[in-house]
Amino acid sequence: MTSITAHQLAQLLNGRIEGNPNATAHRIAKIEEATEGCLSFVANPKYEEYLYTTQASILIVNETLELQRPVQSTLIRVKDAYSAFAYLLELYAAQSNQKREGIEQPCFIHPDAVIEEGAYIGAFSYIGAHAHIGRGAQIYPLCYIGDRARIGASSLLYAGVVVYHDCEIGERVIIHSGTVIGSDGFGFAPQDDGQYKKIPQMGKVIVEDDVEIGANTTIDRATMGATIIHRGVKLDNLIQIAHNVEIGSHTAIAAQAGISGSTKIGKYCVIGGQAGLVGHIQIADHTRINAQSGVTKSIQYPGAAITGTPAFDYKSALKSQAIFRNLPNLEKRVRELEETVRQLLAEKERVS
Repeated sequence: MTSITAHQLAQLLNGRIEGNPNATAHRIAKIEEATEGCLSFVANPKYEEYLYTTQASILIVNETLELQRPVQSTLIRVKDAYSAFAYLLELYAAQSNQKREGIEQPCFIHPDAVIEEGAYIGAFSYIGAHAHIGRGAQIYPLCYIGDRARIGASSLLYAGVVVYHDCEIGERVIIHSGTVIGSDGFGFAPQDDGQYKKIPQMGKVIVEDDVEIGANTTIDRATMGATIIHRGVKLDNLIQIAHNVEIGSHTAIAAQAGISGSTKIGKYCVIGGQAGLVGHIQIADHTRINAQSGVTKSIQYPGAAITGTPAFDYKSALKSQAIFRNLPNLEKRVRELEETVRQLLAEKERVS
């Protein structure tokens, strides 16, 4: 990181300085690990205790933060410390990861492939027949781009990414190492003799603009038509997306989730880690699915929050969990009531 003063940061972030405007930082660090010369931030109240012990030279904090005692760091107060710090990290990453250009050797590029101006092809990569690499795209070493595949302008494929034939990647897409786009969907027809016959997977995968896909995620090609990842979707590492799935714009899915074939997920959904969705269901816009939930039915109404296996309404699930924890006490009370009723009935019979 280039050395920067508190005054320069305040101008960059439209913030207000509290402390020494000439304080200088040349490294970024977590607040609990920061030393002199570091820039850090506090946005979560859980970390406010470190305000009074950190050695960081400059801290970005929310403008509403109320100090309980003096701090030695220079503060820059902004409307949203988390967003401001994320913006700085984005600038730092852009400075650190300058775009490359040109074609490294050895690699194979089919004579019929189209490589637009400003693109970078890393060593040991393979670009198939009639593949199209857009302007400024970054294809890092050891990538495989199949026949007729398209990579949009300014997209970034880290080392070891595989894009099968006919698949389409939009603009400004980021795909991390080990991800496979367009492998065959899990299509097999059971036979009379108990074996399975493979069903050819003739479709493709379409990934629209501004999508980011984590490492070792797999997105299967459609049996027919397309598996579609719409604009702005964010996928974590180690996710399985099956054939003919459609994921709506700006949906975010955490690691180890699995989406079964032909399921349609709406816009702006949030799906927690290790969640599993069965095939051929629909998930409404703005649905929130808790981690490790098993979704077996369609969610028809936007804005639902669900959890559990099988998944159901989040608030109802919490109430059910509370009841479940109290089952031993409830059982004891039921037995006591049954004994009381038995005694009352016996007394009634004796009197009559």
